Amino acid sequence: MAKDTERIEREIEAARTRLASTLDEIAVRADPQRIADDTKSIVVAKLNEPKVKYSLIGAGALVVGLVLVKLFR
Repeated sequence: MAKDTERIEREIEAARTRLASTLDEIAVRADPQRIADDTKSIVVAKLNEPKVKYSLIGAGALVVGLVLVKLFR
């Protein structure tokens, strides 16, 4: 009977340790600053792709051109 109690106590302690580790991992993953930094990195990487970069430059030039045409009419 004492061995069963000791085994159960060890299993409970192991479960607590696993739960603490899981909670620590969730806290790291859910950190708002980390999420913001990761998102910023993804966006910057996407904007640095030549296809996206030059498309945005072209769209910006078009908007500036249209604004200038409107202003000088």
